Amino acid sequence: MKTQNYEHHARIDPAFHGVLFLTLLLTWIGAGVNLWKSMGDHARLYSAALLFVLTFAVLLLAFICRIYSLKAQDRAIRAEENLRHYVLTGKLLDSRLGPKQIVALRFAADAEFVELARKAADEGMEPDAIKKSVKEWRADHYRV
Repeated sequence: MKTQNYEHHARIDPAFHGVLFLTLLLTWIGAGVNLWKSMGDHARLYSAALLFVLTFAVLLLAFICRIYSLKAQDRAIRAEENLRHYVLTGKLLDSRLGPKQIVALRFAADAEFVELARKAADEGMEPDAIKKSVKEWRADHYRV
């Protein structure tokens, strides 16, 4: 596994990003072509339209499931980072920090975490800027 850093921290799930998404997208395109070709044939039009709509619904469902699982991971990360901050300082994270900022802070090693969290709250840093500010990268191999 590659050493994780800012350039190599995004994680791709081949089953979702490759197989599932590509299969659903190609099926939806094929259903669209089938619907287009069925426009003059009323016997096929209903089933072609139904296939097109259902394929879109499954594609949308896949994205919604992906978004919900990422939100659940974000909640767990926020709790973990709040606990880590409490262990290091005896205080919870600054309430000015947003969820995406806290998720970005997870990459900071303990030695720089507290100061970077303070700086992120004071300056309202964007998550990408927080990640770029990390000097000693703490890998997260569990996020998908």
